[in-house]
Amino acid sequence: MSKHSTAFKRSVVAFYLSAERSYREVGARFGIDHSTARKWVRLHDEHGSAGLSKKVSAYEAVFKLSVLQRMWDDGLSYRQTAAVFNIRNASCLSDWERRYEQGGIEALAPRRKGRPRSMPEPPTISGKTNAPLNDDTRSREELLAELNYLRMENAYLKKPRGLNAGASSTDKAQAVQALRPSYPFEALLKLSGLARSTFYYQQKALSLADRHSALKARIRSIFDAHKGRYGYRRVTAAIRGFGATVNHKTVQRLMVEMGLKSMVRPKKYRSYKGQSGHVAPDLIQRQFSAERANQKWVTDVTEFSVAGERLYLSPVMDLYNGEIVAFETARRPVFKLVQDMLAKAFDQLGDTERPILHSDQGWQYQMPAWRRMLQSRNITQSMSRKGNCLDNAAIESFFATLKSEFFHPNRFDGISSLRHGVEDYIHYYDNHRIKLKLKGLSPVQYRTQPLSRPSL
Repeated sequence: MSKHSTAFKRSVVAFYLSAERSYREVGARFGIDHSTARKWVRLHDEHGSAGLSKKVSAYEAVFKLSVLQRMWDDGLSYRQTAAVFNIRNASCLSDWERRYEQGGIEALAPRRKGRPRSMPEPPTISGKTNAPLNDDTRSREELLAELNYLRMENAYLKKPRGLNAGASSTDKAQAVQALRPSYPFEALLKLSGLARSTFYYQQKALSLADRHSALKARIRSIFDAHKGRYGYRRVTAAIRGFGATVNHKTVQRLMVEMGLKSMVRPKKYRSYKGQSGHVAPDLIQRQFSAERANQKWVTDVTEFSVAGERLYLSPVMDLYNGEIVAFETARRPVFKLVQDMLAKAFDQLGDTERPILHSDQGWQYQMPAWRRMLQSRNITQSMSRKGNCLDNAAIESFFATLKSEFFHPNRFDGISSLRHGVEDYIHYYDNHRIKLKLKGLSPVQYRTQPLSRPSL
């Protein structure tokens, strides 16, 4: 029996429709969960008042399959599908989906109670009784018919999971199909207990392509386009960026099945050599976010080694969107490396923009020349605590991504090819590589997106 009457459900829906109220407000008003209120409103939208009084709880296998097919084709959630078909419990849809994937349409039918049906009796000659007869009194036709049946039964039982308890219709249909060239079709159907329509349905289902084949192809395309740098979360975001609806758990499962795994990140390089100059206080305090562009910057230096030679990279990152504002490379970690990088970064600032520039306590950032450059643009200096890389985790994370996605998977002829590769990757990172925390956009796309205007 339903916990709430139909009249009560109608009053909840009427209260929701009478004014602009949220589902939580409606739930608090009537003492019900907000998800229950949402479900009743959706049922009313799809089926009217009749949707609030339907009490069907048992469904045929064909109906269940049509529900699943609609859900897959339209990319609906369990709740949306339940509202469309007026199904009381949306959680049963996940059970239907799992059972269908394991055993086909037969698994969607209600399970029979009691023990499995026993093996059908051997066929008898028309007009004869089933009582055991002496072989001497039986005709040659009767003996041959029984022999053929026993051979067919023996061959059927040898098929994998042929008549074992719990064998699905798919298994039985495959066994029947394999034995059709040798034995009568009708006799095989009777032996297996399959209806003719069920057999042909299973044959059609087996011939259909994988329902996730298109999604797998898109996953493979995105994974290869980004050279294995995307895990299932970014792949999911990229697919949704094309306007498709997909669950991240489905993408994760399919990527595991396809053997697609994103790269793992090793780490390293520190420039701290002790206190040799001015040390600024930590103004960022691990708050690696900003409300606008050019409000908070972070910088550091990292090292690459190729064939006994080294290349040093000095970038500056905007914490608003993670964009690399400017960078410079050099063969040696000299002060000119960070000096030229900072000059490039200044070119990106407007006349009134004064970001905080955060770094570690590397020797370059303690030099008076560095502080003078910052003071010339009224930029406030900030530094991590000594020996604490977590205080500058944003730029450290970028270095880990750069090395795991670009440097470690590739081989370089020399420093020159490495330098060009770094430049290409940073361009890709800023303009094409999406970030989940940026709503599936790249840093440049996020910065240049049109500002939403409040409705009047």
